[in-house]
Amino acid sequence: MAETKDFLLEIGTEEMPSAPLMNAQKQLGTLVAKRLDAEGLSHGEVTTFSTPRRLTVQVKDVATATEEVHEIKRGPNAAIAFGKDGKPSKAAQGFARKFGLAAEDLAVREDKDGKTYVWAEKSVPSRAAEGILSSLGHDTIAGLEWPNYRSQRWGSEHETFVRPIRWIVALLGDEVVPVTYAGVTSGNKTRGHRVLGPGEHVVKTPADYEKVLEDAGVLGEKRRREAILEGVRKVEEERGGAHVDMPKRTFDEVVNLCEWPTVLVGKFDEEFLQVPHEIICESMLTNQRYFPIYDKDGELTREFVVVSNADPKVSDTVVDGNERVVRARLDDAKFFYEEDLKHPLEYYVDKLDKVVFQEKLGTVLQKTKRMVKVAGAVAREAGATDEQTKNAERAAYLAKADLVTQAVVEFTSQQGVMGGYYAKASGEPDEVAEAIREQYRPRFAGDEIPSHLVGRCVAIADKLDTVCGMFAIDEPPTGSSDPFALRRSAIGIIAMLRTMPQVSLSAIIEASLAAYAEQGLEFDAAKVQEAVEQFFAGRLAAIAKDEGIAPDTIEAVSAVGVIDPDEFLKRAHALDEARSGEPELFEDLAIAYARASHLADATLGEYVDESILTDPEKDLLSACKNGREEVAAALAAKDYAGALAALAKLREPIDAFFDDVLVMDPDEAIKNNHLKLLNKFAQTFADVADIGCLSRKK
Repeated sequence: MAETKDFLLEIGTEEMPSAPLMNAQKQLGTLVAKRLDAEGLSHGEVTTFSTPRRLTVQVKDVATATEEVHEIKRGPNAAIAFGKDGKPSKAAQGFARKFGLAAEDLAVREDKDGKTYVWAEKSVPSRAAEGILSSLGHDTIAGLEWPNYRSQRWGSEHETFVRPIRWIVALLGDEVVPVTYAGVTSGNKTRGHRVLGPGEHVVKTPADYEKVLEDAGVLGEKRRREAILEGVRKVEEERGGAHVDMPKRTFDEVVNLCEWPTVLVGKFDEEFLQVPHEIICESMLTNQRYFPIYDKDGELTREFVVVSNADPKVSDTVVDGNERVVRARLDDAKFFYEEDLKHPLEYYVDKLDKVVFQEKLGTVLQKTKRMVKVAGAVAREAGATDEQTKNAERAAYLAKADLVTQAVVEFTSQQGVMGGYYAKASGEPDEVAEAIREQYRPRFAGDEIPSHLVGRCVAIADKLDTVCGMFAIDEPPTGSSDPFALRRSAIGIIAMLRTMPQVSLSAIIEASLAAYAEQGLEFDAAKVQEAVEQFFAGRLAAIAKDEGIAPDTIEAVSAVGVIDPDEFLKRAHALDEARSGEPELFEDLAIAYARASHLADATLGEYVDESILTDPEKDLLSACKNGREEVAAALAAKDYAGALAALAKLREPIDAFFDDVLVMDPDEAIKNNHLKLLNKFAQTFADVADIGCLSRKK
């Protein structure tokens, strides 16, 4: 057994961007572990470490050499392996090839069973770890991938990295492992914080690494996170329950912008609190990576958190400099906001004629006009009052106007939000302003939907217009491409329509397509209508699956063509629950239904001659009549469990029918009468679900 030592590889660079740094750290440990395993070099735990200026991997208990390997494998019978002329057959050549040998190198000898075989003998000598780790170091650096970021070259070097490499540390125990990349050769000297620990610092062994760095003013990613969170916690406590807003993406970036974090608090001028807090916060978070502070009542305060990478001794200077920067940025935001307020929101609508929505679908102004029609149609379908319908159409008309305001051009993520402020300032009804503010909800699965009916009408109109438009120009989403996020839009529409059961999805799709036709877009309305409905049916099936509904239940409900979200999902849940409660009953019913559907002949109709019916046939006919009435009443009341209960009553009479009746009677009139009765039986299920799907193997 070879001796073991710890291994360290540090790649020192100019400051790396946060996102690629995190991605590279995830790759690093995997690359090294896989390579060690492939080389047959035993090792212990693999851990990674990062700062803006370094990527490091540490491996515990790496063997100083690989194990010597001696393999002996028996191959085919010698008579099969070599012909009478002594030449190797394909069997011998294939066997030898597996072991990296020539067929002539195979040994021929007798085994314990008395038969003669060919044997492959292979000896792999032990190899020193140093050579393996040397090439591993180079190949690992070269193998890191940087999606969405261009790698750089520097000086006269041809090898690349996301930022120029300035030093490499590679140690196996206390010995330097030679690694060269892009003209940089490894040693045992790392570099500390640019201010707190400048210059080179010797790392004697991998075990000393983190202590050396800490003494040089450098903390690892985990320690930096903890330090920032602890500093923020103190800030919140000192302010009596205040809350520091730290979105994960910005927080991750801040963690990777420093090597020795110090949490500081700055202030901006009182006058900026008159500006909508959304653009204040976006300016601070996006441009400066400052974290806004809210008081215990949720109101934005003048204070903000800064995470400094400077010497803590100069914190006052750091705060002053950041306050100057934020003042300039907020001055811009205030200026844009005040300039926008010089005109009512309606003033900006006509300017949307200069903004392209989609090359084939026209401008955003044209989209606005279509949205007005669809929002009104949705409102009327939902049973809205005249005032709500008017507000929905007004909100749809103004919804996109803020896209051409100065504040939204500067702070694009605040579209809709700023429109809500401007609508309020323009004297629009509260419902209109709120609908504009919430028009992009839900932005993702599980996000909140608009808080009231008017807002939902506008949000549906917006998303549905995009879906229908892209299908009308035959550019639906594909498996790999959905540039207009149509799937996400469909899921959002479904989420909203689940709260609006009166709305017919087919009807509002038709209204949306009609708005495009009135605009002059040419397409086959019936064909596109069907394609859009099928698209929504697919999304509904996916949602039902996510909610735990069995695939065959989903298939059974989908088969009847229901696409209204509330009805589809309630039917599916009701059928799934009914099956769970009485599995044998529904299994038997499904088998009987499938058999009846197979035998039924729709061309014969459903008129049954009762004068020639036997008792089992009469019982089934009576059950079908009663079942149809009960099902119709239950569906009218949206009582899907009741409809299924009514169908369940058909089990006994259909079982008795098949047990006692020869369906394909030699008498043609009797046979046809039986088939008409089965038509009636199958038709009783038609509006509920294709129960036959439940009899198929899962």
